[in-house]
Amino acid sequence: MKLSPSMMVVILTACVFATVAVAHSGVKNPAVRERMDLMKSSQDAMDMLVRMAKGEAEFDPGFAGQARQTLILNIKDIPLHFRNLEQDLKSDALPVIWENWADFEAKSTKALDVAVSSDVSTFPKLREGVLALGGQCLSCHRT
Repeated sequence: MKLSPSMMVVILTACVFATVAVAHSGVKNPAVRERMDLMKSSQDAMDMLVRMAKGEAEFDPGFAGQARQTLILNIKDIPLHFRNLEQDLKSDALPVIWENWADFEAKSTKALDVAVSSDVSTFPKLREGVLALGGQCLSCHRT
């Protein structure tokens, strides 16, 4: 079966976020734990949107709006939670975040812009928004 490029973005986004949940057990550094909880909350919100976009969950504009709002609030906080170099053996955060802080911050700003401008009020708009958000999430996670 051949997948469209847009469906590949949806699938890759889901895979990236799926790996985050495994890393949470045994985190000793509270700052890293908070950072991981923030990203897990974002994963959960994105998962809801992806499931709706793929037709695995019924489209609900109210739930979609809540998930979008969670993403907006979380993305605003990402630079704050990553600003200080905090490490933990269970953390997957790579040094490149702090080595190229300007790029990380720019990608966070772009992700926030995309989340704010995304419209999830209808199914077609939700799909567009998920693709844009997923692409922006992956731009950072790939780095």
